[in-house]
Amino acid sequence: MFDFQVPGGANAYAPHGMCATSHPMAASLAVDVLKNGGNAIDAAISASAMLCVVEPHMTGIGGDCFAMVSRPGKPVAGLNGSGRSGRAADADWLSRSGLEEIGFGSIHAVTVPGAVDAWDRLLRDFGTMSLGDALAPAIAAARDGFAVTPRVARDWAQAQEKLAGDEGAARHYLARGRAPGAGDLFRSPALARTLRIIADEGRDAFYNGEIAADIVATLRARGSLLTAEDFAATRASPVTPISVPYRGHDILELPPNGQGAIALAMFRILEQFDLCALDPGGAARLHLECEAARLAHEAGARVIADPDLADISLDHMLSDETAGALAARIDPARRGPRTNDAAPAGSDTVYITVVDKDRMAVSFINSLYQSFGSGIATIKTGIMLHCRGAGFATDPAHPNCIAPAKRPFHTIIPAMLAKEGRVLMPFGVMGAHYQPQGHAHVVTNILDFAMDFQCAIDDARVFANHGLVEVEHGISEAVAGELAGLGHDVVRAQDPLGGAQLIHLGAESGVLAGASDPRKDGLALGY
Repeated sequence: MFDFQVPGGANAYAPHGMCATSHPMAASLAVDVLKNGGNAIDAAISASAMLCVVEPHMTGIGGDCFAMVSRPGKPVAGLNGSGRSGRAADADWLSRSGLEEIGFGSIHAVTVPGAVDAWDRLLRDFGTMSLGDALAPAIAAARDGFAVTPRVARDWAQAQEKLAGDEGAARHYLARGRAPGAGDLFRSPALARTLRIIADEGRDAFYNGEIAADIVATLRARGSLLTAEDFAATRASPVTPISVPYRGHDILELPPNGQGAIALAMFRILEQFDLCALDPGGAARLHLECEAARLAHEAGARVIADPDLADISLDHMLSDETAGALAARIDPARRGPRTNDAAPAGSDTVYITVVDKDRMAVSFINSLYQSFGSGIATIKTGIMLHCRGAGFATDPAHPNCIAPAKRPFHTIIPAMLAKEGRVLMPFGVMGAHYQPQGHAHVVTNILDFAMDFQCAIDDARVFANHGLVEVEHGISEAVAGELAGLGHDVVRAQDPLGGAQLIHLGAESGVLAGASDPRKDGLALGY
């Protein structure tokens, strides 16, 4: 039962349709699309385009996306909208380059953006609107301006130095040489013009026309391998979701090159423990979660890569035998040996879930990776380019090593919870490498600890990250001290850990329940 005397929000409820996402303009737009006869895909793509304008540090048309689509009586469909490296990124080039890693600031971290092609594919396969109609509200917001919300303003200010280092980024994203503040009106005229070209000419304008030519010219001048041919060859890939059982339910994720399998491995490990006997906010529960996250990331780091170019099998990683063996490595009284665990969290991603009147459900995620991606924006288009190539390895023996036309290890993972073949809850938790642990934390809050949906999202988080355990302000000093006593190197998180949204379809009345993370500016909204 929600306690109205405690600060925080309650679930949103609606009988017809609902959207939950990280910005109020995108959520309200999605509901308007549903009210006007559009379906969940129409609403999700319209909202994603809007987020590319109003949360430009988190997402953009210079990034990638992934989606899951559920329709009553049909298998859940998946789409991989991640872009590829240049076809010139071969072994000879890698050997000559001397690269020991591809950092976030490397020009080789910029891969072909896959989002626009994926949007177009989703609308053609599942939607009722044209790409141009879906882009129209975002074009208006970019042209006429939007009010900057508090979390966006906070993050934008932190990226000011990064933006100042690139002529295009500074021109388009630092009005009068500074980041906008909360409540400021911000316009993106160049991005509005670019979106208008795509709306009028279709996705080919991005991958074959003047937009692609401008992006390639900007990147090639800095030493990129990407060519016009690499852009022209871009196509999103339909994929079949993967799943594991958990407490009588099924957790659905997308297959590699994303890290959904790491989330599934976490659930497999955690199911070996009697979580519901523990205090949900206690050190014992958080210790198990962190240890499961370390082991799952270690397992995933060895095998996750582009399945088109690597021989990947997840059967062993997600098997009963492996789950038992990994769980047996967890000492409830002590942190285990250091593992090859996650990279810095960040939360530079947007998540959208939409459910319509016909109960099509969409779980959708779009991202630039780091804040403002690579920090490179083209002067003509205003497009901020992502840095997903930083997910590649440079060891030729590793299945995730950069190679021609290859997709890198990807962090963004939309998900769904199902039972007996019926999708009950599309959900997602933003935050780069935190996402698998975020999925496990929110879902176990619901299934193991019977938390209200909004409370499950609001609940304070911890993150097992590079040998440290980051803890949010909501974790008490006593619990943080207990975690330290178990051997964890505990630090206070400098930033909120991720963001989350969900919509639950499980009520017998048919009423939808939604929740959205207070760590972001958004909300769950329905009609």
